[in-house]
Order: sequence, then structure tokens, then C-alpha cells
Amino acid sequence: MIKHVPNILTIIRFILIPIILYFIFTEHYIAAFIMLTISGITDILDGIIARKFDCVTTFGKLIDPLADKATQISILATLTFKEIIPFWMLLVVFLKEFIMIAGASFLYGKQLVVSSKWFGKLATVLFYVAIVCSLFITYWNAQLVGHPEYSLPMLPDFAQYFYYLALATTLFSLVMYFKTFYQQGYLKKENLKIDNQK
Repeated sequence: MIKHVPNILTIIRFILIPIILYFIFTEHYIAAFIMLTISGITDILDGIIARKFDCVTTFGKLIDPLADKATQISILATLTFKEIIPFWMLLVVFLKEFIMIAGASFLYGKQLVVSSKWFGKLATVLFYVAIVCSLFITYWNAQLVGHPEYSLPMLPDFAQYFYYLALATTLFSLVMYFKTFYQQGYLKKENLKIDNQK
């Protein structure tokens, strides 16, 4: 039974996505933060359990990073729609993830499964931090606008610096993935050759 727990936790992260988006759209930022935190905890737990009980599966290697990407891009798209972050940030992340998914899909067709690396996880963590900062800053400033009697300062948008760092790490991870593919032989001619035989 324990071998199915990591994949169940990953599926829970997919289920949490529309809930997080709903809370952001309705400007319940604290609730969105709580749901995002739960999502992050399940992400950490599924990796720990999979390694501790030696229940890493091919399905898990594929679905875990997909859950990260789906959560990250959907939240960034929502924040873009809410005009909390600029569109170009979403575009950069989307293009990077599109390249990664296309490459991973091609290699999977060649029976080559690419698992997450530390640099990919680091980019994901930094985006989580940036998103949490955005939610907190937006909530804090909205409270001050709604209650002018509060004698507290408005918070500057320091989340943007975390986004810049996350974007830089994202581009770095793209380069490192290609380097890893090359070193492991994934980019050899025989692996890149398209099999036309049915």
C-alpha cells in the first residue's frame, strides 16, 4: 500500500490547483496561501516517502514534475490575469516548460524517462516563494486600502526580485537539463532518430 502513497500525494496536488485558483480569483489570499502550503508539503512528502521506502516508479517520475509545472503555470497565469505580475514573466516560464515537456515526451517515446533534478526543483521552490510573497503583499496592501484607519505602511513589491531570481534559475535549469541529456547520451543520434517503423 505504501508504494502508492507518493503518487496519491501527487494526484492531490492536481486536485488542489483549482481550489488555489478559486481563492486567488476571489481574493481570499490567506486561504490560497494555506492551500499552496499544503500542496508544497505533499510535494516534499511524496519525494521523501518514495525514496525512503524505495517505491520510485516511472509513473511517479513523470507525474511529479508535471504536477509542479501545472501548479506553477496555472497560478502564474492567474496572477497575470489579476495584474499582480507582468505577462512576460508567464511567457518565459511557459516557453521553458513547453520545451521541457516536448523534450521529455519525445524521450519517453524512446523509453527514456527523465526525472527531476535539483536545479529544476530549486526553480520551483523559488517560484513558490515569489508567489507566496505576492499573495502576502497583495493581501496586506488590500487590507490597508480597505481600512485607511490603519497606521501601517504599504509594502513595496519586493516579490518581483524573487521572480527575477526564479526566472534566472529557470533558464539555468533549462541549460543544465540539456547538458545532462547530452552527458547521459540522451542526445545521441540513435536516440534522436525517429523510428518510422510501425
